[in-house]
Amino acid sequence: MTETRGVLAPETESEVREQFEAVGPAAQTVTRELARELELSKEEYDEQVTGEVVGTARDALFASLLEVEVGDYEAFEAAQDERPEAEVFENGSSEVDRAAWVYVPFADAFVATTFQSEPDAAVATLRRIAFGRFYREAL
Repeated sequence: MTETRGVLAPETESEVREQFEAVGPAAQTVTRELARELELSKEEYDEQVTGEVVGTARDALFASLLEVEVGDYEAFEAAQDERPEAEVFENGSSEVDRAAWVYVPFADAFVATTFQSEPDAAVATLRRIAFGRFYREAL
């Protein structure tokens, strides 16, 4: 049995760009609210909250919303069997019981992270890896 986490599942590079743009306003809001909570003055805000800072927030927000599957290693193998031509980028060991994975349609690739425990950490790691390897390139 698998569990699906996340809400963004772009099929094409064009959809990646559209969904990435859609999270832009949320990233700006989160950045602004964090600055408010940190009690930054207007001068400090203008100096420290750069376009690069908001861009990093958008990258992190987009990656954290990617749809991934979490299940036992056999479920991951079954997913691969459904797409035998897909390239597989596996992080971790096939000797553990569980995996988190995402299929990246526009690259025809699986990205996976294996784990024994701590699924939340595995999912977070997987999303960062997948974003860096495939989604960032699409942007």
